[in-house]
Amino acid sequence: MTDRQEPARPIRILLADDQPLLRTGFRMVLGAEDDLDIVGEAGDGAEAVDLSRRLLPDVVLMDIRMPRMDGVAATRAIIDARLPVRVLILTTFDLDEYVVGALRAGASGFLAKDVPAEDLVTAIRTVANGEAVVAPRILKRLLDRFAESLPDPSATPPKAIGVLTEREREVLVQVARGLSNAEIARVLTVSETTIKTHVGHVLTKLGLRDRVQAVVLAYETGLVRPGA
Repeated sequence: MTDRQEPARPIRILLADDQPLLRTGFRMVLGAEDDLDIVGEAGDGAEAVDLSRRLLPDVVLMDIRMPRMDGVAATRAIIDARLPVRVLILTTFDLDEYVVGALRAGASGFLAKDVPAEDLVTAIRTVANGEAVVAPRILKRLLDRFAESLPDPSATPPKAIGVLTEREREVLVQVARGLSNAEIARVLTVSETTIKTHVGHVLTKLGLRDRVQAVVLAYETGLVRPGA
């Protein structure tokens, strides 16, 4: 008698956007994937929080600007409730100022609304797998806008960064530049497993949930600056 492997459970997705036409578009794109399952739709942030509590989706695809409760507040409510739910924020270049707020609230990543369908699908799978999605072009535009208020990297490193070893700081710099573990391994000429270990140490020492928050902290503390 041979063991039969059970098929993987589809990734359960909640769509949260106040524009029905956009939700329909997302449903068409995501519904074509065998491993993705749309379990509900919300037209505002408050409804997104309520459905997240009741449906416990794996991923909430969250618009950032919605009535009653925006995507930032809804994300914060979902994370604060300690639900086993991860949030992937959708934004536009006109709303960059909301991105850092969303990440601080606990979002697992952010994408532009005009992202290609295949990138959206990949991002959802990545987030559902417990990892984070960093969209470098959005992050760069966001950080360029606020570059004047960022600390001088030549100044004494903040105490938070001071707990890291020299190698861990090097890894954090590469994470902040949007590199994957495999890419960082090539840059630093070490194994990908070693980089994964370093990233885990960085997150633990700095009290961060994932690499998205690590990217924001690296820029906020001046460890990396836009265009560097």
